[in-house]
Amino acid sequence: MTDPIADLLTRIRNAVKANHKVVEAPGSKIKQEIVRILHEQGYILAYKFGKNEKGFSTIKIALKYHPETKTPAIKALTRVSRPGLRQYSNAAEMPRVMNGLGIAIVSTSKGVMTDKQARRDNVGGEVLCYVY
Repeated sequence: MTDPIADLLTRIRNAVKANHKVVEAPGSKIKQEIVRILHEQGYILAYKFGKNEKGFSTIKIALKYHPETKTPAIKALTRVSRPGLRQYSNAAEMPRVMNGLGIAIVSTSKGVMTDKQARRDNVGGEVLCYVY
């Protein structure tokens, strides 16, 4: 697999479109940080890190839907930087997703964080994805 982060985002996108409650994906440290940020920002209900029968790490994600209208919390999940074309941004030019209504997940030298945290800490980095 050439882009494991895009695989995670695609699994979440497909599960949201199919109205699944839970999605499972292979795990890694950067994927765990992305899922942690999605949980902190309120885009997913819960997550759990574990191991499969072969000993590889996995991530189980409980997706979030509106209780009455059943609309998903994640409207769009877009990969920005990819192996073929990396996208970097400094703190001053950090992208604003939907004029601040969405988030951009950024990998910085101080760890994986949202665009708002990166602006506050005055650090730039690789823009991984947009979520709204």
